[in-house]
Amino acid sequence: MAVGDEADVRDWRGPGTEQIDLGGATLTPGLTDAHSHPVWGIEMATGTDLSQVRDLGQLREALRAADRPGGWVLGHGLDHNAFGGRPVHRELVEEALDGAPAFLRLYDGHSALASGAALAAAGITGPRDFSQRSEIVCDGSGSPTGHLVEHAAMDLVGGLVPKPARAERRSRLVALLDAMAATGLTGAHVMDLGDGDVPALLSTVEYEGHLPLRLNLAPWCMPGADEEELDGLIALQRLAGRHWRVGGVKFFMDGTVEGGTAWLEHADCHGRGTEAFWPDPQAYARAVRTLDAAGIRTATHAIGDAAVRYVLDTVAALGDQARMRHRIEHIETVPDDQLERFAELGVIASMQPPHTAYTRADHTDEWSTRLGGERARRAWRCRDLRDAGAVLALGSDWPIAHYDARQVLVTARSPLGAAAAGPALTGLMALEGMTSHAALAAGEQGVAGRIAPGFRADLTAFALDPVTAGVDELGEAPVRLTVSGGRITHRADT
Repeated sequence: MAVGDEADVRDWRGPGTEQIDLGGATLTPGLTDAHSHPVWGIEMATGTDLSQVRDLGQLREALRAADRPGGWVLGHGLDHNAFGGRPVHRELVEEALDGAPAFLRLYDGHSALASGAALAAAGITGPRDFSQRSEIVCDGSGSPTGHLVEHAAMDLVGGLVPKPARAERRSRLVALLDAMAATGLTGAHVMDLGDGDVPALLSTVEYEGHLPLRLNLAPWCMPGADEEELDGLIALQRLAGRHWRVGGVKFFMDGTVEGGTAWLEHADCHGRGTEAFWPDPQAYARAVRTLDAAGIRTATHAIGDAAVRYVLDTVAALGDQARMRHRIEHIETVPDDQLERFAELGVIASMQPPHTAYTRADHTDEWSTRLGGERARRAWRCRDLRDAGAVLALGSDWPIAHYDARQVLVTARSPLGAAAAGPALTGLMALEGMTSHAALAAGEQGVAGRIAPGFRADLTAFALDPVTAGVDELGEAPVRLTVSGGRITHRADT
């Protein structure tokens, strides 16, 4: 209603007004995670956390000690580098499982390792054909190795594992969103609609109370989508609650570098990565055109250079008829000649700086090795995109990386691994990536991303200035207050 010094807000205070003294804190627009999976992530993050496993010995030890809900061994966050360059294979872990079915998600969320018992339960005995780029990896004799690449293959086993009950999902979701708010987050761009029941889940949470974060959801459009399915995605855009809405559609143009499914201009070191996730890329382009004509923003997962180029070409082909600003997610490697096209076409770059932690500065990690030196040297070019005039929205991609908003800001200003040699974002650029630029990415530039009369009361109060503070200080900075839509969602003990 008003912003300014005491005189500016005097007329808005009454006898029942709560006044909060932040004791010299720095107040910023509320932070938004521009790429997250808080509901689907609850399922993905079920079981043993394997994110700290560094080699096969540690992996086997963790699996022996793992709980076994319903007789299954479940794990998540497993780094490809733990295999030491060896192919992902169930034989490397079977001894530690004692015959139990196991489903272990690798950190990228696009691949998993299934044990022999799990493959048998799913009736998987060899390769299969899918309507999207997915693979049941098999050895030379045609026997499955247990490595499942991309969603269609993973779902064959993932659909069998024990899942949290509805009440548990609700409580875990609220607890997760509370924890996110404690790091300064007031909202998130949710890049999925789960199994389709997320709107009902969120409505139940709001019936019982309040969502700690404002959620903007984008359901998936997968290869093979026909006119009826596109009409269904358009109809979903009407769904909304007090603190959530469906706003956009998510596509996949490729998979991941480590899984060999990123779409690259030239093959990776294993001869992989030269095909799009959509077997017919032109069908993707037609779907984007249909959604754009309906006034719907799209967000496309594009990691490899060929995938990024194709999405930019798709938006360029819309020409003067384009109604919306579209966005590209991840953009892990992009050549010089594509940087300026983001600004020229109005395409928003959505990137996740914490992903750089899965790489190494000496390029001995799986991501760098597969790409080779030239492409690995252009890793996560956040600053280059900003300098080229692009809008750059920043996020975590939880549960692929931790949701702590402070760590997103820190790794944007101090990139890790293969990205460490490149230029970093300034403190202001990083903050803009989670505030004003995130608002642009959601089409909310007129109501969010600033502290001004008429804008939503989404506010984050840091004990220090997140723009000028050193990265070490910022990573541990106390968040004194988080306000989402005028409601206090986190207040530090004083």
